[in-house]
Amino acid sequence: MSATRLIEAVQPLVVQARSLAVRLWGGTTLGVRTIALTEGRVLLVRHTYVSGWHLPGGGVNARETAEAAARRELFEETGYEAAAPARFLGLYFNPAMAGRDHVALYQVADCAPRRAFRANREIAEIGVFALDDLPDGTTTATRRRLAELFEGLPPADHW
Repeated sequence: MSATRLIEAVQPLVVQARSLAVRLWGGTTLGVRTIALTEGRVLLVRHTYVSGWHLPGGGVNARETAEAAARRELFEETGYEAAAPARFLGLYFNPAMAGRDHVALYQVADCAPRRAFRANREIAEIGVFALDDLPDGTTTATRRRLAELFEGLPPADHW
């Protein structure tokens, strides 16, 4: 097995182990999610390790701003790049992560593909969807964030 294939094979396990370690022993964590639009449609991802369609996102690294993390995660997960700075929309408490996690939500009003997407051990597929035609399995949190932004639903404080 090549080194690349080995890394790809263990990546989901590393992500899950890190998440478990943070839940058990870590302090407060900060993640990001991005409502990324391209030609008026929203970009969503489907993970390999959890069901449903989600907004692209992930963790904020040490010495990285949340906005930089949002742009980085968008590109890493989808191959799409933001055409302008991301706009901060809000901070949400995510109790599912042992009561320690917060999610910073950003909007990218325009993005474009900069590299072809290839399914990997983290992201099974990506899709670009009309806001009124989201795919089956779009998570409740994703639908709620979109409704807050585009339908004027009052923001919740929990993810």
